[in-house]
Amino acid sequence: MGVFTTALSGLNAATTGLDVIGNNISNSGTIGFKSSRVNFSDIYATSNLGISKNTAGSGVQVEGITQQFGQGNLTFTSNNFDMAITGTGFFRLEDNGEVFYTRAGAFGMDRNGYIVNAIGQRLTGYMADANGVISGGLVPLQLDTSDSAPSATTSVAVGVNLDSTQTAPEATATFNPEDATTYNHSTSLTAYDSLGNPILVTTYYRKSDTLNEWNVYTYITDPQGNQTEVIPEGGVSGDPLILSFNADGTLDSVTPNNGVSTAQSAFEPVDPGTGADPLTFTLDLAGTTQYGAAFSVNNLEQDGYTTGRLSTVTTNEEGIMTARYTNGQTKYIAQVALADFTNPQGLQQLGSNTWAETYDSGPPVVGSPGTGTLGLIYAGALEESNVDLTEQLVNMITSQRNFQANAQVITTADTLTQTIINIR
Repeated sequence: MGVFTTALSGLNAATTGLDVIGNNISNSGTIGFKSSRVNFSDIYATSNLGISKNTAGSGVQVEGITQQFGQGNLTFTSNNFDMAITGTGFFRLEDNGEVFYTRAGAFGMDRNGYIVNAIGQRLTGYMADANGVISGGLVPLQLDTSDSAPSATTSVAVGVNLDSTQTAPEATATFNPEDATTYNHSTSLTAYDSLGNPILVTTYYRKSDTLNEWNVYTYITDPQGNQTEVIPEGGVSGDPLILSFNADGTLDSVTPNNGVSTAQSAFEPVDPGTGADPLTFTLDLAGTTQYGAAFSVNNLEQDGYTTGRLSTVTTNEEGIMTARYTNGQTKYIAQVALADFTNPQGLQQLGSNTWAETYDSGPPVVGSPGTGTLGLIYAGALEESNVDLTEQLVNMITSQRNFQANAQVITTADTLTQTIINIR
């Protein structure tokens, strides 16, 4: 009977091997899947005196089934929330307080703004504060999909060339923004009030009777088209800024200036006419020149912006997620966390491409991608299964041959048994 038991153990081992191979092949297209391998060991009957030197053995047994955590190939997608890990580590997920780990980075955003996988488990990491500073403990990552707050303009920078060959308007012609004969040039840019309303800021340039000197008048226009004068700090209505130029055409000074730079001037607060807070901004004219060439605009900048909606989210190799808004603004919103284990083979498989921590795996070491032994993240990509189909098919043939050979052992043993029984 011993030979039958030995051959049966071989059949069972070959069947288990085929089961594992079949599972590997069936998951060859599963994102983040890690192939498994069967480890076999021999069986010997023992006694108090040990194993005899002429013991034939009692067959084979499955010692364990271990997963192979080798790197899978990356495939790139059009989903910015998809992520792939290159190197060691696992994504950390939470579901009603229970923690899971996975290599499958197929994520999306649910109705509440959480980053989740297909079964609703939430990706965890570190959130950024209102200033974009990433800090704090591990939490499920949640994106704020509400409109971003606007920011009022506090600084306007204008760089132009004023044509030195121009003549000054008649001294009796008082400056009037609606009369083009009372000034030489003008330029405009859009600024924003505290409510995010667009406010047109226009600077008018009038050549002075004094050599190398120009007067600058500043006005704002609200969305309804109403124009309001902006008065230099400490001045009164009608006071211009005075630009003085050197003999080589470069700007010498702006009067009055705000004390920070000779090329900057501050204005009195002005009501934008929209119900927003009064606008208080400085005008920086650095780079303004007076050359013998046609009027040209070289620089127009301001630091305000209107409200914006979340447009896209991008993630860099360190797992830092950056939100881009329709108003052109960007800010850090979160950082994805990764976890690694001393013994990944000790993790418990839970299905759905997830594992759980066990005593054998050791506690997780959680940190930012690219730190310690943790790998990096590729956004817009997924890690494919690391199953090598060619290898699995070869293993299948080997297991099949093992099964057939063990079955043949049973057939042969049966023939011998029948021969012995038939002896008379």
